[in-house]
Amino acid sequence: MIAIIDYNMGNLRSVQNAFEKLGAKTQIVSDPDKISGFEKIILPGVGAFGDAMDHLQSNGMDEAIKDFAKSQKPLFGICLGMQLLLESSQEFGTHKGLGLIPGKVIKFDTSKFATPLKVPHMGWNELFVKQKTPLFKDLAESFYLYFVHSYHVVCDEKYVMGETEYGYPFASAIYNGNIYGIQPHPEKSHKVGLQILKNFMEM
Repeated sequence: MIAIIDYNMGNLRSVQNAFEKLGAKTQIVSDPDKISGFEKIILPGVGAFGDAMDHLQSNGMDEAIKDFAKSQKPLFGICLGMQLLLESSQEFGTHKGLGLIPGKVIKFDTSKFATPLKVPHMGWNELFVKQKTPLFKDLAESFYLYFVHSYHVVCDEKYVMGETEYGYPFASAIYNGNIYGIQPHPEKSHKVGLQILKNFMEM
């Protein structure tokens, strides 16, 4: 059974629907005391980093997620959920994250281009696999996924399993042991996205 964390900041039903297509059993969970009983958890998210952390901290869900991560059971952050795995974000101020993967979240730097990048980065873009992990099982060395974001992750290359270029290369998929994160939305990325969710389901 997979728990999809509900903290008032996510595309919960679209993620749940994608897993249902794959035959996975999921449950949307807002009670932090129930998290430890699940085999895997998904941390989805759409919105601002600071608001998301406030919601997670309001009922102790942040600490429940950290405890779950220590259990070595698989944890998967999607979009904002991936960014929350990092130590901090510069989105509308400086905010502390869950700290499960060393690194930070910064805004796309558009200053170096004659024609400024459009932010948010939105639409289909290519993810290049940098490290083959179970999340990318049975996938090519690069593939297209659907992105919507204005901020991106900066971390040590040893945590980067996938990279995407938007003006310059940035980490679009990261991991640290049993903890995985992906910036694009696999639930909106058709066949390839479903394969990623299937791989997580089968871990």
